[in-house]
Amino acid sequence: MDERRIAIGEAALDLAADGGNRAVTHGAVDKRLGLPKGSTSYYCRTRSDLLRTAIEHLRQRSRAAFDADVPRTVDRETAADLTARQLHLLLTDRRRDALARYALAPDALAEGLEADLATCLFSVPLASGLFAALGTVDPDRAAADLVSLLEGLLFDRLYGTRSLGPAKTEAESLADLREPIRRALNYGA
Repeated sequence: MDERRIAIGEAALDLAADGGNRAVTHGAVDKRLGLPKGSTSYYCRTRSDLLRTAIEHLRQRSRAAFDADVPRTVDRETAADLTARQLHLLLTDRRRDALARYALAPDALAEGLEADLATCLFSVPLASGLFAALGTVDPDRAAADLVSLLEGLLFDRLYGTRSLGPAKTEAESLADLREPIRRALNYGA
């Protein structure tokens, strides 16, 4: 992705996280980036192109965050720690990304981009590879279940009942996330 598309993707994610899916327009991106009117339309001709750019940027950010944290060898405890850290990042440093992902869901569905959006934060194939490496009997099913769990944990902490409680320290948050993840990683062991 070239620098201008990266900037457009960043601006679109900021707009979605701050104002919801309808806040993401070509004109709003131009304004946010201080570009002349119509500049974003040069790179993303349609709204679908603009959404695709934002989603692809989100996917690349997620992959870079994951790749930066992956250890050389992984056992169940290390995997639980890594996964909890990645989820914690989505609740803190990468909160904007998680909020934008949910905000973009209605338009992604309308534009036929729901599969791209659904897989931009969590990867069933990577989880399946992890479960296979851990010797799980049915790694594909375990991976699908883990990703569903992660989706639920993220949503619950952003918008669900757990978002209503008092703020947690980083250590408390990681411990709270780690336990259900650890149980899921022991699935089929």
